[in-house]
Amino acid sequence: MVPVGKLTDKGIGDLMAESGAAVLRSCPDIKPDRIIVGNMFSGVGSGQEHLGAYLASLLGIRDVPAYKVEAACGSGGVAIHNAYLAIKAGESKAVLVTGVEKMTDLDIQQATSALAMADNQEYSASVGATFLSLNALTHRMYCSRFHITGEELACFPVIAHANALSSPHAMFKKRVSVSDVLNSPVVSEPIRLLDSSPICDGASSLVLVGKEMLKHAPAGVVRVEASEVAVNFLGIAERADPLDYTATRAATKRALERSGRKLSDVDLIELHDAFSITCALSLESMGVSQPGTAPKDAEKGRFARSGELPINTFGGLKARGHPVGASGVYEAAEAYMQLTGTAGGCQVKGAKLALTHNMGGVDTTTAVHLLGVV
Repeated sequence: MVPVGKLTDKGIGDLMAESGAAVLRSCPDIKPDRIIVGNMFSGVGSGQEHLGAYLASLLGIRDVPAYKVEAACGSGGVAIHNAYLAIKAGESKAVLVTGVEKMTDLDIQQATSALAMADNQEYSASVGATFLSLNALTHRMYCSRFHITGEELACFPVIAHANALSSPHAMFKKRVSVSDVLNSPVVSEPIRLLDSSPICDGASSLVLVGKEMLKHAPAGVVRVEASEVAVNFLGIAERADPLDYTATRAATKRALERSGRKLSDVDLIELHDAFSITCALSLESMGVSQPGTAPKDAEKGRFARSGELPINTFGGLKARGHPVGASGVYEAAEAYMQLTGTAGGCQVKGAKLALTHNMGGVDTTTAVHLLGVV
């Protein structure tokens, strides 16, 4: 994992090559026979497409399939899903997955427009709606329906920042309080700056292998017990209930069923916390909390790293940072560290099963993975 930040001295190729080369050095006896890059808007952000071939060239790899996968902010999770499918189908034995995004070369307006591509341009962006304002609508609706206060929702960024203090690759290693969140500037009423994940750069890579390659793997292997992707309607106005994250619910349900697991078996969740409201709605749609209760559960300490069900153990999108197309791969890499006992100061004691949750749009495309110890 490349440490997340405003990496002005690195281009998108530099980030991919740094991350991809590092993970291949960690398993020198494994040669990938497929490369998949997760990315949202390299064409807009860096003027560069064809990322699969670009990364292969940078790594000196030829004659293998190499391509980019795009699913908005869920691109990283969907890239892992595609690698999983290639291996399950017997088409690949070892797949290099790299998630990458270079966002900070854009000014705020350009980045906002690029992120808005995650929603329906004709019916949303054309009338001035942004990705931020769409989440602000659900935030306001949620607080009104369930009588939730800003203080309660602010517990989510407080948890994220507390966990990031000991995260080596996090962008913001700074503790924040509920008061800090509530006194930060409003960016789209009622969402405040500290409710929101940052614009940033980053890249993260991993290698997925089939069983026949395990003899070549280094120490520390984690099993992908399930990989599921589900979609919701692109525009939230088309949904029966904008507070119902049906893609998150469906992907989580199928992942648990496929693996023969129960939600109570999960030891930690790396959750897509692009905004505070995203945390609440995701946890409730998964079935972790009852509708309208996730903020109260957070306030009681249930989701702290020492709590019943830790979330975002390295800081999540909010404090580790959210280089959008790469975030799902960061989540999986962090879950890998937890399950192999290499998470250092972020370690969740006795972690044996992790769930990663990566969302594109407002729960428009959601990837859920269950990772377990071997």
